[in-house]
Amino acid sequence: MQAVILAAGRGTRMGVLTDNIPKPLLEVAGKTLLEHKFDALPEEVDEVVLVVGYLGGKIQERFGGSYNGKRILYVEQEVLDGTMGALSRVKGILTDRFLVMMGDDLYASDDIVRGIAMPDWVMLVEETAQMSAGGRIIVDDTGIIVNIEEGDHKGQAGLANTGLFVLDTRIFQYPMVPKTAGSDEFGLPQTALAASKTADIPFLAIKSTFWIQITDPYDLVRADAAINARDRK
Repeated sequence: MQAVILAAGRGTRMGVLTDNIPKPLLEVAGKTLLEHKFDALPEEVDEVVLVVGYLGGKIQERFGGSYNGKRILYVEQEVLDGTMGALSRVKGILTDRFLVMMGDDLYASDDIVRGIAMPDWVMLVEETAQMSAGGRIIVDDTGIIVNIEEGDHKGQAGLANTGLFVLDTRIFQYPMVPKTAGSDEFGLPQTALAASKTADIPFLAIKSTFWIQITDPYDLVRADAAINARDRK
């Protein structure tokens, strides 16, 4: 099985931390953000496709063509046109079902294993009492995703997209969907939802047990504490 990691952005909210280092190479609990993701991948994943952009050469220099027996391929995203735009760059490489993860966020191995065990498409979601701006995931009584509500949901409870998906190559048969109306960025969750409805593919939301979104320097501190606390259990 293949895993795609989207790692092209600069991470401007990191400030000077990413002046000379790509965000996925920032460290938490003694390892880079990418290494945390590599180490969370189960045995079923034998190939990793990294979509790189800003200072992508440094990522390639760091890891080369393999990591703990898993082959690594690199594809450059020259124009940052959204998560679906990034994924579309690798459609010629992907062969069947595949995993998608964001290059900066941190995930649990157990959640990845649960996701790839499902027979259809999957989005890992975080149940939260305090959402922020972005897409709120709406599901039916069986956990199937039926809508994504964009906007400012600050202070509201809901399900947030974590950026981890299990999909297959059928998604490339359908048009890319803008993240929001009029946007020049194409959203992966929006495209997957539209394709799932058109093709009648169940698109299941499963709840995360551990997810940390890394957006600013404080998140690195928070992630370090959370990982150390988890590892002590």
